[in-house]
Amino acid sequence: MAEDRRTRRTRRAMRDALVSLVLERGYAPLTVEDITERADIARATFYSHCRDKEDLFTRVTTDLLQELGERLTPLAAESGAGLTGKPLLELFRHAEQERDLYRVILRGEGDGKPLGVFTDESVRRVAEVFRERADQSGIRPRIDPELLARAWVGEQFAVLRWWLEQDPRPMPAEDVAAHLRDLARHGRHWASGADG
Repeated sequence: MAEDRRTRRTRRAMRDALVSLVLERGYAPLTVEDITERADIARATFYSHCRDKEDLFTRVTTDLLQELGERLTPLAAESGAGLTGKPLLELFRHAEQERDLYRVILRGEGDGKPLGVFTDESVRRVAEVFRERADQSGIRPRIDPELLARAWVGEQFAVLRWWLEQDPRPMPAEDVAAHLRDLARHGRHWASGADG
């Protein structure tokens, strides 16, 4: 039990060190020594958890995805065939709670690899939801669910990055999620105010 707590504390310290240093200096120049110094841990401790800084960044991204997935899964199931916007709102709330980490990932730090992992896993999950909803509703999608999921996730991430980089945020999470939900429901033509 104490070992688990100590392990969690160490991993959190490594994660916080990585994120704060990337925001200060960028990812490329960082060394394991920089991370261990900021986290106040020995190099041997670092290497008992990760191979290198790339491995740390991948693990941090995977942990974030797992945490997000645990929060979104019940909401996606609850929304059934309709577009409630609840999973979208939860994404924005989670991103606000983990603002610095999301900013580092969405900026494409680490040669864009963590962003690629985050995007691909998000697309996989969204496409799965789209397919399940189509099956449950007995409808045939007009656009391939994978392409549709990539467009949806790309749009969300672009808006999410813009929103997180503002200080203060330009609007509450509830408003931005509602706007994206309306855009998904009615389309860009409607959103631009055009008639017909």
